[in-house]
Amino acid sequence: MVETPKDKFVINPSAALCGTTKVPGDKSLSHRAVLFGALAQGESRVRGWLAAGDTEASLRAIQALGVQVERHGTHDLTIHGGTLSPAAGALDLVNAGTGIRLLAGIMAGQPFSSVLDGSEQLRRRPMKRILAPLGMMGADIHSVDNHAPLLIRPAQLRGIQYDMPVASAQVKSAVLLAGLFAKGATTVTQPGPARDHTERMLAAMGADLSLNGNVAVLNPGNALQPVDMTVPGDMSSAAFLIVAALLVPGSDITLTGVNLNDTRTGLLDVLLGMGADITVTETGLEAGEPVGTIRVRHSVLKGTEVGGDLVVRMIDEFPILMVAVLTADGTTTVREAEELRVKETDRLAVMTAELRKLGAEITETKDGFRITGPQDLMGATVDGHDDHRIAMSMVVAGLVAEGRTTVLDARCAGDSFPGFAETLVSLGADVRVSEM
Repeated sequence: MVETPKDKFVINPSAALCGTTKVPGDKSLSHRAVLFGALAQGESRVRGWLAAGDTEASLRAIQALGVQVERHGTHDLTIHGGTLSPAAGALDLVNAGTGIRLLAGIMAGQPFSSVLDGSEQLRRRPMKRILAPLGMMGADIHSVDNHAPLLIRPAQLRGIQYDMPVASAQVKSAVLLAGLFAKGATTVTQPGPARDHTERMLAAMGADLSLNGNVAVLNPGNALQPVDMTVPGDMSSAAFLIVAALLVPGSDITLTGVNLNDTRTGLLDVLLGMGADITVTETGLEAGEPVGTIRVRHSVLKGTEVGGDLVVRMIDEFPILMVAVLTADGTTTVREAEELRVKETDRLAVMTAELRKLGAEITETKDGFRITGPQDLMGATVDGHDDHRIAMSMVVAGLVAEGRTTVLDARCAGDSFPGFAETLVSLGADVRVSEM
């Protein structure tokens, strides 16, 4: 089946979901594997790489910068890194927010100019959060009112001590990557936990990087060594299958090879606190990342409250959490999640609007939402809004709605979870992909 921009998902209420499956490679690690591999001195070998819309954009960007990449099938790469060269035109990151922000840190330290751009959706996403600290380092970056496209000219960077106003893995990563090319040490202090994939991978590649709680110190000078890794499964992709199994009566599924990095497992903590029947078994390490198996069985959930440090540890999972708590007994309140308003879409507003089409009652707040359940959903036609996490969340909602649900603009699911519909079908769901 070849997906097109007009693809839609058609979902009928599901029988029990059962079986064992894997989810695609971690999106965050897949971005970093190609970007960091481009800088490493020698051949990096990456297996299980996520071949999806966003990560393919990062891959094309490094190829445009003169990096040779061999593809062995769809998910295995050999990256011949070491030296970047000027691209023939603008680097098009399409919808990849991670790609453009991390690449900005790298390109700020190059001896040639570059332009980073993307889709209209990406051009709406805020860039000031990286432009401010990179500017403090001496980077010469020009933007369109703090949005892409970004024109980056050569500049001598200097190490800084940067206290992040909010915890953000992308901001932290951009600064640390620029620090590789700076004069003097770069210190980043974050106010709370955020994803630490950059620190783990840079350390594994030989960077002079020290960590002390929420403080990271990078000293330039050590050439990055090639990486040899298998990308574990993406927790953010696993989240949709986890919630689907919790909500559909009789379900019992097992997900293998999932990344269990503590900065990514906030949703598991929330669901376990709501009474979810989830068993997590760690099986090993991959490139410094803990990997394991997750077994999920249908559960009756109860309402909860989410805020504080948990928000950062599950920022991509709030759309699917909204679906989960609609079935929970009692009131769920989410606060301090205003970051959701500047993702691919305003996810608070969009999820509220789309779930209301299914009959949901939701109180949207400035920094979150409040939902009292359990609620019965009715099948309807909804829209994915060219946002992969919105589209997949609405598919899961359709599995527990009465009657047929149609999710329009569904191709975007492939930005992070290629084969999402097929995976659900393999577990027993009634999901079809067709052209509008």
